[in-house]
Amino acid sequence: MPWTDSHCHLDYCADPPAAWQSAQRAGVGRLVIPAVVPEHYERVVALAESSPGVHFALGIHPCSVEGLNDTALGLLEDALRAHRHHPRLVAVGEIGLDHFLPHLPRHAMQAFFEAQLRLARDYDLPVILHVRKAQDSVLGALRRLGIRRGIAHAFNGSPQQMQAYVRQGLALGFGGAATFARAHNLHRLLAQVPDDHLVMETDAPDIPPAWLPSGSANGPSELPAIGGHLAQIRGVSVEHLMDTTEAAVVRALPALGSSQDH
Repeated sequence: MPWTDSHCHLDYCADPPAAWQSAQRAGVGRLVIPAVVPEHYERVVALAESSPGVHFALGIHPCSVEGLNDTALGLLEDALRAHRHHPRLVAVGEIGLDHFLPHLPRHAMQAFFEAQLRLARDYDLPVILHVRKAQDSVLGALRRLGIRRGIAHAFNGSPQQMQAYVRQGLALGFGGAATFARAHNLHRLLAQVPDDHLVMETDAPDIPPAWLPSGSANGPSELPAIGGHLAQIRGVSVEHLMDTTEAAVVRALPALGSSQDH
C-alpha cells in the first residue's frame, strides 16, 4: 500500500508534474493539494484532474486574508458549488488561524475562518486546518460550529490540545518538522497520538526534513523517508505506520476512500 501525502502544495512546486512523478516512484500513491487563495482554485483542480491519485481542497489561508473582503469568500463558495460533486474534492482548506505573525489582522482572520467553517458545514466537507499559536481559538470555533472531521495540519500544540482535537474527531498531521533531533516537543506529541488520528504530510515545498540542505525546497517524494523516521520515533514498524496512517487519512477525508485511482 503506497503512502498518502495529506498536505502538499503541489501548485507551488517548481515543476508540479515532475514532483508528483518523483513522489510516485518513491512510493507515494495519493496526495492532497489544499488551495490557499482563490486565484489557485482552478489550478489545483486541473492538477488533480490531470494526475491519478491527486486530490484537492479549496480554501483561503489565514496568512492570505489581509486585503481580502467578502468577494473572496464568494469566490470560494462559487468554487465549492461548482465542484461539490467532483470526486477529487476532499475538504475545505487550507483554513485556520495564525497568531504567530503579528501583522496579520486577527479580527478579519477570525471572520474568514468562521465563514469557511460554515461553508464546510453547509457543503458537508471536512476541514484542513492551519494553526499557529492559536490552538485554543481554533478548537473553540470547531466546537461552536460543530465541525468534527478533518486534519489539524503541522500540529504543534500541547498534549492537552492534542487530546481536544482527538475528542473533536480530527486527525493530526506530522511531517518534516518532526525529523529534527531538537524537535523534542513534536517527538513527545508524536509518541502519544492515537493510531487512528495520525496522518502523514510534507507541506511541500515548505517544511523540508532534516536531511535536506537548509533553504532547499521540500517535495512529496520525501514522504516515505519521513515516514521511516516517524516510525522510529513511535517505536513501530514502517509497515504499521503506513497501514494506520492510511486508514486514518481516509477517516479524516472520506472522499479519499471512494476514489477509484488508488
